[in-house]
Amino acid sequence: MNKPSRIYCKACNRKILLLVILLISFSNAYNKDNPEDVLDPETQKCLDCHAGMRYTLTDPVTGDMASLKMYDELRIDPHLYVRAAHGGFACTDCHSLDYEIHPHPISVKFEFQYSCLDCHGGDEHFARFNFEKVEEEFNVSIHGNHYIENFSCWSCHNPHTYRLTVREGGRIVDIVAYNNSICLECHGDISHYAVLIERQLTNMLSKHEWLPNQSLHFRKVRCIDCHAAVHYDILVAHHVLPASEAVRNCVECHSTNSILMASLYKHKTVERRSRFGFFNSEITTDAYIIGANRNYYFNLASIVILGLVLLGIAIHATLRYIHYRQRK
Repeated sequence: MNKPSRIYCKACNRKILLLVILLISFSNAYNKDNPEDVLDPETQKCLDCHAGMRYTLTDPVTGDMASLKMYDELRIDPHLYVRAAHGGFACTDCHSLDYEIHPHPISVKFEFQYSCLDCHGGDEHFARFNFEKVEEEFNVSIHGNHYIENFSCWSCHNPHTYRLTVREGGRIVDIVAYNNSICLECHGDISHYAVLIERQLTNMLSKHEWLPNQSLHFRKVRCIDCHAAVHYDILVAHHVLPASEAVRNCVECHSTNSILMASLYKHKTVERRSRFGFFNSEITTDAYIIGANRNYYFNLASIVILGLVLLGIAIHATLRYIHYRQRK
């Protein structure tokens, strides 16, 4: 009989510290003081059960009542829902009217689940999101259905809580924390990972030990910035590559042509360029990427100035030497 594998047994303390950092950053980014949460009345009825740890059912025939546990995957945080991309919808905009029956009939379990393109495909209002290209990228990615069974948009983007963090702006560190928390939902939790694939969960910390100042990279860069192919027509890359093809060359990011300008900082650079014609000040607001903030003309000027200084020192030293020789 095989013994259950121990996950992160050698790096549990570091793992806990990393997760705490991410969770604190995520909490700071999305928790508000006394938010004005306004929910649709029909949605509020649903959340009367789905927002709690337990719910109560009444048998319509006998009148008997039972208090049951609300499973994690069925529980919805109303504070996150009301701020989510779909938070303005009533539940029955996506779910059938059969869900208004309590308890729900078993038939709702077999209902068709919408994909992103079912609602957003071919709609000019959402053209800027390029959903069609996103689907193409996803289908050829390591997460595509031909690699992992039953993996869909909702595996990463919970329809009840997902937010458009990049387009909303805000601090880069908060955007990174939110996006990386999505990856860690599976790659940091064996209970979620095992549902999708029959394979031992990889130790994320040991796999990234080659990174200098590992914790700083985890807080300042999204997983997909190194693990997904850049697509210039899509704001957030969805072509997730195999681990063997991930970026491991420091120069890819730490250079004047940093790939982060086409991924993590893409929205900010495009917005800044369209408004002011330059973007360096926007990048330095949140982070300094060694090499990415270099300016060709400043570099050239600094070399010229350095050359003149050295030339001046050489001329001065030569004249002093000649003068010294003449005095002798």
